[in-house]
Amino acid sequence: MSGGLEKIVVRIDADLAEIAPGYLENRRKDLEQLPLALASGDFNLLRTLGHRMKGSGAGYGFDAISEIGRAIEEAAKREDRPGVEHGIAELVAYLERLEVVYA
Repeated sequence: MSGGLEKIVVRIDADLAEIAPGYLENRRKDLEQLPLALASGDFNLLRTLGHRMKGSGAGYGFDAISEIGRAIEEAAKREDRPGVEHGIAELVAYLERLEVVYA
């Protein structure tokens, strides 16, 4: 390997080629909101954002986003700051390494 982390290749239906990039861009926007919500202790917003990801990721072919969203939602319900931080870090790493292939 060349020092970087290995790409995460996700194959999704070609029918989603027009909408998947917008979906991923919205998850990147969540990465702006999530740390701010955590810093202000807004666990309701964190729960909502996690719930939204949990419900939508798999529908676009991104099962990992659904799992990360579930983890953030559950951590927010418990007001578990380290758990939310871990979920945010997982989302960052996933989006940085993601390579989408349309099939």
